[in-house]
Amino acid sequence: MSIPYELFPEGRVMNQPPMPPRRRARRARLMRVINVPMRRLLRLPFQTPLSRRLMLLTFTGRKTGRVYRQPVSYVPDGDTLLTPAGGRWKLNLREGEPIRVRLGGRDLLARPEFIRDADEVERLLHRMTASNPRTASFIPVIGRDGQVDRGKLQAAVDYGFSIIRWHIDEAPSRGRS
Repeated sequence: MSIPYELFPEGRVMNQPPMPPRRRARRARLMRVINVPMRRLLRLPFQTPLSRRLMLLTFTGRKTGRVYRQPVSYVPDGDTLLTPAGGRWKLNLREGEPIRVRLGGRDLLARPEFIRDADEVERLLHRMTASNPRTASFIPVIGRDGQVDRGKLQAAVDYGFSIIRWHIDEAPSRGRS
């Protein structure tokens, strides 16, 4: 008998044990602390080893109007970039509306395209993990063997997981963000 997969708000799958609240709070605090120096490093006016796999998104909150800077991983895919979008930060993006992206020490504008079809998400996840195997370590639908668990993937997509394909609108320019 197979257990149906359903995602809960904290991103876990039904058949996984829940993350204890203290551990979840600790992880959130750790990410807040880690993201501070990462934002600074990604804002440097030159490429760093960190900026070869991470970019810094700058966008405005839909409800608050507050400016956010979110470090995210990316994988080049032809003339576009692919980013896994499982976090809440993506809710502030509007499909096709350009935002500022800091990539390799340069500012540019990029338009997000949300990929929500499970088959296409799976295909792009395979492409992303082939280009950067470390991607699999933070995408919960990919098993230790590197294979996508189709049940978990479908549940994640139903819950809101997507891949963002970034279309570059403006040639990179020098300058700090």
